[in-house]
Amino acid sequence: MTPSIPARLRNLTRTQRRLAVAGAIFLGLVLLAVIALNIATRQLQAQVALALGPRASIGAIRPGWTGIDVLDLRIQGPAGWPVADELRASRVRITPDPRSLFGGPWRIAQVRVEGAYLAVLRTRDGKTRVLPSLLEKPQDKTKPTTPAAKPDTQAKPLLVIGRVALDAAQVEFFDSSVRQPALRLTIDQVDADVGPLVLPQLDKPLQVTLDGVFKGVQRDGRIRIDGDYTVASRDADIRARFNDVDLVTLQPYLLKVADKGIKRGTLDLDLRANVVRNQLKAPGQLTLTGLEFASDGALSTFAGVPRQAVLAAMSKNGKIDVKFTLEGRLDDPAFSLNESLATRIASGMAESLGVSLSGMVKGLGGMVKGLFGR
Repeated sequence: MTPSIPARLRNLTRTQRRLAVAGAIFLGLVLLAVIALNIATRQLQAQVALALGPRASIGAIRPGWTGIDVLDLRIQGPAGWPVADELRASRVRITPDPRSLFGGPWRIAQVRVEGAYLAVLRTRDGKTRVLPSLLEKPQDKTKPTTPAAKPDTQAKPLLVIGRVALDAAQVEFFDSSVRQPALRLTIDQVDADVGPLVLPQLDKPLQVTLDGVFKGVQRDGRIRIDGDYTVASRDADIRARFNDVDLVTLQPYLLKVADKGIKRGTLDLDLRANVVRNQLKAPGQLTLTGLEFASDGALSTFAGVPRQAVLAAMSKNGKIDVKFTLEGRLDDPAFSLNESLATRIASGMAESLGVSLSGMVKGLGGMVKGLFGR
């Protein structure tokens, strides 16, 4: 006996019936996917407050069919933080990944942050801290630390975030390694993409892109950073470009203690930093344009080079181009990135101006030997 078929389907051709059945199956699958995504979104809502930690406060959480909105997010900075908050955001849009429903680590497809403020701290010993409440593991003070202890490489990830995006954010960088109180640098209109993040291990390379406006005292420049960075190992392949940046803002990185101040000028920098197993090699080129000093002095220097030689070279075309390379081990206590940068720039500038620093050092050594009769 032929099964009964609805009247409408009986009047359709075989091809039309197949299309109708396929359409019904497709709509059913879409409905199931929407239901699954909604369940994942509800579960994610419960996880957000727990993941943000005890220093976080949230104005409201609004669930939707495709994700949740976290409104008026604030994460207070830890003890010793240079400002009140490490992160603020007017809106954080979190889109879950339905694959979380089928086991494995909890997955988030995307986190998009709007109206954000982010504070980054570089400590006196050169360590950079970003979102310590989320990216730094709390230390268990009840257990003594032993040098032989190794991280558990077999630990399973708890959270995988496909992509984190910042839209028109403000980032403030506080550098305690160059002076006290910390030097404060501001980057506005920051658009950035970072991902994927595998927490808590952070042992996978992150693809990083950042573009923003570098705020200056007399003028604003631009900064762009892109490349790969692995948080756990600190391995990196990063290119950083600064264009038309105010020299007055950056003078703590360029001047030695005996040097005088900078009145005006701009800086262009192109740096390619490669780190493998804590070994840094970073070739770069620095261009100074329109450099003027705050005061004159026959014996004054700039980056360790006689100031008059710098001005004489700059008067030719208004620019000085300096090539340099930073090299050293990041885990060597004797290696200071700030001192290395100043030394390399001074060396490159001296060579470009025809001043041989090696010759000066050898000459000074000869005088010392002569004085001591050796």
